[in-house]
Amino acid sequence: MTKQPITRADKVKRVTYDMRGPIAEAAAKLEAEGQKILKLNIGNVSPFGIMPPPNMVGFMVKNLPAAAAYSEARGLKSAREAIAAWHVKHGVNGVTANDVYLGNGDSELIDIALKSLINPGDEVLVPAPDYPVWNGCTIMAGGNPIHYLCDEANEWQPSLADIEAKINERTKAIVIINPNNPTGALYGKEVLLQILELCRKHNLVVFSDEIYSEVVYDEAKHISTGSLADDLPIVTFNGISKSWRACGYRGGWMTFSGDKEVIKDWIAAVTLLTGMRLCSNVMAQFAMQSAVTDEANSPAALIAPGGEFCLRRDAAYAAFNAIDGINVVKAKAAFYMFPKVDIARFGIKSDKDFVYSLLLAKKVLITHGTSFAYPIHDHFRLVFLPDVETIKGVASAMNEFLRELESGKAKLLSVPN
Repeated sequence: MTKQPITRADKVKRVTYDMRGPIAEAAAKLEAEGQKILKLNIGNVSPFGIMPPPNMVGFMVKNLPAAAAYSEARGLKSAREAIAAWHVKHGVNGVTANDVYLGNGDSELIDIALKSLINPGDEVLVPAPDYPVWNGCTIMAGGNPIHYLCDEANEWQPSLADIEAKINERTKAIVIINPNNPTGALYGKEVLLQILELCRKHNLVVFSDEIYSEVVYDEAKHISTGSLADDLPIVTFNGISKSWRACGYRGGWMTFSGDKEVIKDWIAAVTLLTGMRLCSNVMAQFAMQSAVTDEANSPAALIAPGGEFCLRRDAAYAAFNAIDGINVVKAKAAFYMFPKVDIARFGIKSDKDFVYSLLLAKKVLITHGTSFAYPIHDHFRLVFLPDVETIKGVASAMNEFLRELESGKAKLLSVPN
């Protein structure tokens, strides 16, 4: 008897996560064959030589014996109190330990927040380009992600007109990613206030993804969305993966602020779902507590002029902006830029094929722009975490590949299914 194949759920068919998708799998096969691949597809900090703060690691190790038991479902009270105080210090009023939920990275908490809020057919406004976890988790919650455009000509700031045009009776929430991944944009107070006014007008929940809040360059200041409105329900996401360089610890938090009375039933559902997963990694909870309380853990030296993050950002901007056929907006924050390629000049019809062919030709793995819900095949995300000389080498390899495409010496190959 022939067995019927068991297939994935229909909703999963709409979900993609190409940073770890088919092209990354092709890179893994090349590595298995003994080839050396420079992986610039994800913002994984420590493989590039920038390690977590010693004080944070030491505090976690010191408390390791106490991490063997489950914590409270929301997380260790001491860690939640520290995070609540950290938010208050950043201008977010009225936050207590009971408003903070700790998770195995922000991704888990984004999933919980959306599953407990969204009904089938609800719409969530998500930026384009986006971070695809928001897109995927909205779909898995039964909702529909609706992408509002960010304007490259305006340093990737959100288009207020496009946001308002896409709000309707089904719109439940809006996602703000600030600092932004994948563009490296930083949103100022005026832009945030205008978005919040739209949320006020249309009764929207605000999700503010601020995981890169401490990685800001040129003496600019990050403004937490929750500090700008006490009358709106705002959920802020942050964690230790990026600002505190501890991706593998899987430590993130979600904080409710503003009008919590109007969302108390939803908060009860969040509490229920966080209880069902028992608790998050308790070792990382100690790391989170240390991250926000010990000034020695700050990335200030890394982001200052001459600091490693700043040096690498500057080198990447200079090297890629010098390539004939590429234009790039300089990142104000985070570890990424979103360069634009002259696709007509180089005969590029599929950004996936471009990225895959670059991998095969130059052994460099990047991520194509359409994987971030950007509608045109003319961008890619540049992770500028490698040291300066490596960044220059990547730019040189990219330039060589583009010249080879232009001359006909190289051809674009299709990504295998």
